[in-house]
Amino acid sequence: MTTGATLTHARGPATESSHADLLRAIREAGLLERARPFYFGLVAILTCCLLGAATGGVLLGTSWFQLLIAGVLGVVFTQFAFFSHEAAHRQVFASGVRNDRAALWIGSGLVGLSYSWWMSKHSRHHANPNMVGRDPDIEPRALVFEPADALARRGIRGMITRRQGYLFFPMLLLAGLGLHVSAIKHAFRRNSTAGNLERALLIFRLGVYPAVIIGLLGPGMGAAFLGVQIATFGVYMGLSFAPNHKGMPIISAKSKLDFVRKQVLTSRNIKGRGMTTFFGGLNYQIEHHLFPSMPRPHLPRAATLVREHCARLKLPYTETTFAQSYARVVEYLNRVGLGAADPFDCPAARSLG
Repeated sequence: MTTGATLTHARGPATESSHADLLRAIREAGLLERARPFYFGLVAILTCCLLGAATGGVLLGTSWFQLLIAGVLGVVFTQFAFFSHEAAHRQVFASGVRNDRAALWIGSGLVGLSYSWWMSKHSRHHANPNMVGRDPDIEPRALVFEPADALARRGIRGMITRRQGYLFFPMLLLAGLGLHVSAIKHAFRRNSTAGNLERALLIFRLGVYPAVIIGLLGPGMGAAFLGVQIATFGVYMGLSFAPNHKGMPIISAKSKLDFVRKQVLTSRNIKGRGMTTFFGGLNYQIEHHLFPSMPRPHLPRAATLVREHCARLKLPYTETTFAQSYARVVEYLNRVGLGAADPFDCPAARSLG
């Protein structure tokens, strides 16, 4: 593996050739090579945590301290979801089939997400992040991301939308449940793209698992256990994905942007010690969008090359702290909820046209 890769840049705005130049440097540095020892170690650690939580649950018996175990499981399931995400992006194995299998078994069988639903949705997001009409992640649902959608809402939904920034964190308590419901709705609808294996895994995870918990702990404590576990999972998942693009420029469907600008201007990195572990590598969102198949351990080194590349192109490279990112998300959501004329007033946003 070579080090000290250099970049050669043409002057002027970002172009497809500039992306090719950056990609060449990334490959020369060996940053697209698989990091199997890291991922094998990660799965081993997470499996030990899962078994430890299960053992602790058995030893505790019918005690309300079981809710602590539930919270731990929520965190562990989220970390497994990160691994499934990385396998789906071909970051773990060289073989696409092995990556798909790992992502399916972990994502659907252990975490309880629909792999086929997520792949369709996430692929469209990666192709056109924050682009109106093309990115499913900014379609109006519980949250809205365009002032016109906010102004169109009335009644209770309108009241919630106008305060959606302040309500964002409480709403995350239901995000995990929403993901499980979406998995079931997709997998068992007519003409679903989900296969029989995915359906079987979801039935086991979302049917058998809750039944076992309630059977062991009883209806009251079992329901509380599942509630804490799902709420923890939803909050952690939401905290991991929200800072990446929320509050960054929204792109008009008519905009003509090259690949580099589209990915860099709409993404935000989170800096700070421990953030790569906490976010499962998603704190390097810019690099992840530019090179989706890059393994997590290589993202910090890639960030140095990408940052230099953007500086030479005079392309804004957004990097902020954990706290600052959420402050920006809350401010942005509230401004949109109130129907602000320009939800992100900055030169980078105005340059998107």
